[in-house]
Amino acid sequence: MIARLILWALRAPWGLSVVVLACNLGGLGVIGTELWMSGFLGRLGPDWLTTFGQASIYPAVGASAGFVLAMRDRFRYFGWLDQGRRPSDSEARRLLNLPIAITARILAIWLPGVAIVTAILAHAVPPKGIAVIAAMFTLGGLESAGFTFLVVDRLIRPVIPIVAVVLGGTMHWSSTVLNRLVVSWAVAGAMPLLMLITVLADPVADGQDRIRTAIYMSLVGLAVGVLTMATLARAVAAPLRTLRQALDGIAHGDLDVRVPVGSASEIGRLEHSVNELAANLAERERMREVFGRHVGTEVAERALSGSVDLTGDVRVVAALFVDVVASVELSTELAPREFVAKLNRLLATVVSATEDNGGLVNKFEGDAALCIFGAPIALRDNATPALRAARRIRDEVAAVGELDIGIGVARGLVFAGDVGADTRLEYTVIGDAVNEASRLTTEAKHAARRILVSQAVIEAATEYERAKWAHYETIQLRGRKEPTSCWTDLSAVGAEIPTDAR
Repeated sequence: MIARLILWALRAPWGLSVVVLACNLGGLGVIGTELWMSGFLGRLGPDWLTTFGQASIYPAVGASAGFVLAMRDRFRYFGWLDQGRRPSDSEARRLLNLPIAITARILAIWLPGVAIVTAILAHAVPPKGIAVIAAMFTLGGLESAGFTFLVVDRLIRPVIPIVAVVLGGTMHWSSTVLNRLVVSWAVAGAMPLLMLITVLADPVADGQDRIRTAIYMSLVGLAVGVLTMATLARAVAAPLRTLRQALDGIAHGDLDVRVPVGSASEIGRLEHSVNELAANLAERERMREVFGRHVGTEVAERALSGSVDLTGDVRVVAALFVDVVASVELSTELAPREFVAKLNRLLATVVSATEDNGGLVNKFEGDAALCIFGAPIALRDNATPALRAARRIRDEVAAVGELDIGIGVARGLVFAGDVGADTRLEYTVIGDAVNEASRLTTEAKHAARRILVSQAVIEAATEYERAKWAHYETIQLRGRKEPTSCWTDLSAVGAEIPTDAR
């Protein structure tokens, strides 16, 4: 119900005027009832009606002027809403000034009225009662202005999300939580209590009138206090509950959560920050996923956290190279989609075996893949996991029987880091160990079960892993001056590749 009234007040041409007028008439009504209950009207004498009419002229003129000006404000501050578009930056910032602007104008209308009405009534009341009248109207004006501020501040809240889209995370000094608390305290506590003190201190009213008026003012203060504090509590508690739920969702991995920005206070800034947090985490997760496809999920996670330097250094690594046997013939015999599907299944096996053993699939080169153990994440033993990965790749690919492969493993000093231009970098490894692994792969295509590893890898592996390997032969690899001592696993010594896997 309240939400519908607020939307009506925003969209109706006279909605804002009605709200502002109601707040001020309410203040006048409270003052008028208070004066009647305190016996003030009876002290005006037989011409009370004339005096009361004269005193009512300025309030009537002020209310009319306020109504007209509020209608002007409606079109000035909400013209973009009528046109069905977003506000410009200047329009959005101007809208945030609306509560304080209307409040200042109400005070500008009330305060001269206090002086005028007090002067009109001064001749009809004892001199010692004039101060009470002035204080009563002044406090009534302040109460009306403060209440209007809170109401208008609540009134514009539905359009704050649109303003937040235009201005981003913005705050307005007049709508801070501190200012709201102070104004709410003044409206709910300070002003009613000061009015009550004024009534009790009235030297002209008799005891019964003072008691009756004090009870009335206490009830008014309680009603206004309940309404004001309930509105304030809801304005703070509801968004905080939403923020807590959003943060719980983010903590559990829901990065699509968004919080509506409904305030120009610190709470609204916090709502905007939570949305930025969720968006940044979602972007980070997207980067981790995309980056992880290139360098592996573990490397991506550590690189994004800043614990791994990818700019480059020289280190000893184990390089594992995998290549498909007779790939040219296969690509001509098979349809492109069929060949790529088989190749993808092979590379999935390579990725799984490599990452499970702590390595990095550094790059895919057509139907070949280069895997690195020991960079960018250093391993205490990079030879043993490389050998385990080689055996697993060989066995799983042979079991499927779709493709025939050769695997070469070498170990040595390489440069591992980013290579390329400022606008396009690639993390890679460059060194003799990579070249040796590639050459061993070419020879492994003709070896039993298709694995050849260098002597350096065997020497660096654990004793348990070395026991699974045996010397194959010494080969003069293309482009190398010295012959290379090659090893293959014991299960492959004297064995032949099944014919269906060739």
